[in-house]
Amino acid sequence: MTGKQLLEAGKIINTQGLQGEVKVQAWADSAEDLLPVTRFVAGGEELKVVRSRVQKGFLYLRFEDKNTIEDVIPLKGKVLHMYREDLILPEGVHLLSDIIGSRVVDEEGNDIGVVEDILERPAANVYVIRGDREILVPSVPEFIKKVDTDEKIVTVRLIEGM
Repeated sequence: MTGKQLLEAGKIINTQGLQGEVKVQAWADSAEDLLPVTRFVAGGEELKVVRSRVQKGFLYLRFEDKNTIEDVIPLKGKVLHMYREDLILPEGVHLLSDIIGSRVVDEEGNDIGVVEDILERPAANVYVIRGDREILVPSVPEFIKKVDTDEKIVTVRLIEGM
């Protein structure tokens, strides 16, 4: 596990049946987002997924070499982590943790500040940018022009009053 970044993926909240399946509360936009993941880490142990499914918003997993309820009871209550390298994001989608701390510039390259926080709101996330003053910028294409997580730079278009 050393050298590999782990991300929290969810929590094992219960066992399911007698065949070693666990019920997971997924910490993602949707439990379906975690279906492609083939390995997790819980309590320092790497677990290889042999079957996954979603039912009523919960992720159900079976792991290799965990074939009975007795095998998975010790996992109950543990947080599941996934390797960052296993995460496949659609084009234009970024992890909030990758954006926080990014330098913010306007379209001319002028320094605005740094993304200090991201407020999750129903209509759109809002970037909290700290520079000479605090600026709140909605995460919509009209204002967020480019997000470069490799360079940690966010390019924005500000309007009067922001």
